[in-house]
Amino acid sequence: MNKGLIIRSTGSWYEVLAENKHVWQCRLKGKFKIKGLQTSNPLAVGDRVKFDIEDTVENTGIIYEIEQRENYIIRKSVHKTAQGHILAANLDQAVIIVTLNYPRTSLGFIDRFLVSAESFRIPTTIVFNKIDLLSEDEKDQLADLAALYESIGYPCIFTSVVDNIGIGAFKDLLTDKISLISGHSGVGKSSLVNKIAPSLDLRTSEISNFANKGVHTTTFATMFEIAENSFIIDTPGIKELGLIDIEKEELSHFFPEMRALLGQCKFHNCKHLNEPKCAVLEAVAEGTIAETRYMSYLSMMDNDDNRR
Repeated sequence: MNKGLIIRSTGSWYEVLAENKHVWQCRLKGKFKIKGLQTSNPLAVGDRVKFDIEDTVENTGIIYEIEQRENYIIRKSVHKTAQGHILAANLDQAVIIVTLNYPRTSLGFIDRFLVSAESFRIPTTIVFNKIDLLSEDEKDQLADLAALYESIGYPCIFTSVVDNIGIGAFKDLLTDKISLISGHSGVGKSSLVNKIAPSLDLRTSEISNFANKGVHTTTFATMFEIAENSFIIDTPGIKELGLIDIEKEELSHFFPEMRALLGQCKFHNCKHLNEPKCAVLEAVAEGTIAETRYMSYLSMMDNDDNRR
């Protein structure tokens, strides 16, 4: 019996990293369905599997069992709307890399990512990169923003590749974990990863582009081992994540500061829009819930197109 970790999926073949660090090209044995889960792909990057070696010359194997998943992230399938497409499984954490400027990351994007991760119960850290480019006023603005997110349970790290700031903290964050990394193009993901894992030698923007090489817009993710037992996964599909199965009545459950007020509204099915004696609206008026977060909530409630 051989055990391994799927580090790349291309639809019908899977690259499996065995316990001895050898990578096998594997396919599935016959029909393979995960009970109770309607998906277009039975296996995903991050899945732990058992496989038999088929051919040592061709370096091929056959996967016959998947170990139980701790978690997974899923988006709607591009081709089969009634099904989901699993992007990654067994994640220890999610990391969103953002820049206040150069380019600017919108608070709406950050909040959508956080809600997505919350919906899959994946802890998240925010990395504010390129802080060397900020003016003193922008640094004050950044400090306020970080204080807001830390107050609701999201740790924040400040980094700069140019000035070598926060690189150790970024490396420690990823050590001995499987991490999903996301962020807009241009925020410096590749540069940060190259700084802590120079042997990967990722080209600028490669981290955001490698996963989109499939036919049409099918997402094939890849996992990089940046150090012993430390892996990162990046997939552009993260932007459309999470809100796939969230009902409007449940959306506030994935905002920690709103979840803390659960059961305190007058109406048990309160959507926190304009209902009387709404604890969330009162908290926004008092400033204990940030107005920017509430505006993100309204945006997600209103824009059904983005709830996929």
